[in-house]
Amino acid sequence: MAIAINLRSDHASSGEIERLWDQVAVFEDSPSMRELGYRPHVTFAIYDAPEVDVETAWRVMRAAVQGDAALRIAFNRVRWFSHPHCVLWAEPEMNPTLSRWHASISAAIDPMLCRPHYRPSAWVPHCTLGTRISDDRRQDAMAFARAFVGRFHVVFDVIDCVVFPPVQIVAEQRLPKP
Repeated sequence: MAIAINLRSDHASSGEIERLWDQVAVFEDSPSMRELGYRPHVTFAIYDAPEVDVETAWRVMRAAVQGDAALRIAFNRVRWFSHPHCVLWAEPEMNPTLSRWHASISAAIDPMLCRPHYRPSAWVPHCTLGTRISDDRRQDAMAFARAFVGRFHVVFDVIDCVVFPPVQIVAEQRLPKP
């Protein structure tokens, strides 16, 4: 079982990300983000149990955001990770609060217990758009990402802790309005 701590959007503005999910789904063998059954989100850390338990992860996430409000995050690029599989994602504009929260989490729980892509030296803030890009559609997906023109904002208004697979929310807290 894996444990993830996230910043999630239950706000109406998340429709911008969901529209991109649907556009990216044409490059997938099946629509990965819709099938996930989970809202648009930014993941700060993923841990494998029993090295880190839900209670610890949730306590650290709540402490990281203490006194902060929901975040309005701007996106203007679609990018991709290409190893081992092609994954498309929306890139948030530089946001010092996201970085501060991630640093707080990494300071509270040994980063070596975190999956490698979420450690301080490797973490790339992102909102995933599609995880199952077909190999035969990889070039089309990358062309879509390069051609993306647009700027939109999404309000991320909930922190949560989930276990997976499948994704199950085990703790959540709505953030105050900014």
